[in-house]
Amino acid sequence: MKILLIGATGTLGTAVHRTLTGRGHEVLTVGRSGGELRHDISDPAQTAALYERAGRVDAVACAAGDVPYKRVAEAAPDDYLAAFRGKVLSQIDLVRQGIPRVAERGSFTLITGVLAREPIPTGSAASMANGALESFVRAAAIEIAPQRVNAVSPTVFTESLADYGDFFPGMPPVALDDVAQAYVRSVEGAQTGQVYVP
Repeated sequence: MKILLIGATGTLGTAVHRTLTGRGHEVLTVGRSGGELRHDISDPAQTAALYERAGRVDAVACAAGDVPYKRVAEAAPDDYLAAFRGKVLSQIDLVRQGIPRVAERGSFTLITGVLAREPIPTGSAASMANGALESFVRAAAIEIAPQRVNAVSPTVFTESLADYGDFFPGMPPVALDDVAQAYVRSVEGAQTGQVYVP
């Protein structure tokens, strides 16, 4: 398959890229500052330009999304808007603009996260964004068939425990390779409207 991978040079994206190419797929790497194609998907015009450059693809996989972390009492409306634009609208637009660019039975794989289910202090904007995306995936799946859309919703990565483990007390970590397998399941499988929790 020809797969468009957004966020391909980040921690998760690197693992997903390695796994998908290892399975024989052609992967076009996309990032704001790295990758074969340089585009910021938080800008709808850049998303359109990305699809124009990439041409027809069999699947789109996203491993990127920005959200601010602040306590509710300290957060401003713009912080929630930034989370919505940076993680929700950007990925929704990947699907919306991608429908005519992705193969008839192709797929979209979006990234959410554990905070949709297990909130933490300072994580309300991320919880909002993840929950919104998971609801979108379920709703969009019934409209875009036979194209498919799923989300991958991991907890903290084992490889990132040193940096982020204190924010996720008591939550079992997940290895990046296991998260990458959830992308394989979404890209190569037949399910749609699913939220995979690796």
